Amino acid sequence: MFNGLSFEKLLLVGVIAVFLLGPDKLPSYAAKLGRLVRTLRDYANGAKVRMKEEMGPEFDDVDWKKLDPRQYDPRRIIREALLDDAPAAAVPVIKPVSRPEPAYLSRQKDAVPSQAHDDSATPFDSEST
Repeated sequence: MFNGLSFEKLLLVGVIAVFLLGPDKLPSYAAKLGRLVRTLRDYANGAKVRMKEEMGPEFDDVDWKKLDPRQYDPRRIIREALLDDAPAAAVPVIKPVSRPEPAYLSRQKDAVPSQAHDDSATPFDSEST
């Protein structure tokens, strides 16, 4: 976050702060900034201690750099998944099996013409079940 922040830039920010705030208010604002930084550091340390207490000995085994969200690049993840050179599991070849005639059609063929259903009946899809 502060990669490009050098000593010269910090000095320049300090000089601008002296001119904007004035020498009479600068010490009080510096003290407030110090308290804020100390409070934030205490919150972070408290969260770390609480995490260690709740996770127990497993806390030391966690590779925190691996869980850093900044390292995740969705394009890289998808590319690695698609270009995976690991041998794929052998997929069994399924040969088509001749299926027996559906019961509906066999009953229609065996039906006496007087008992046959009309053509407006609801169609039956034998592969849907």
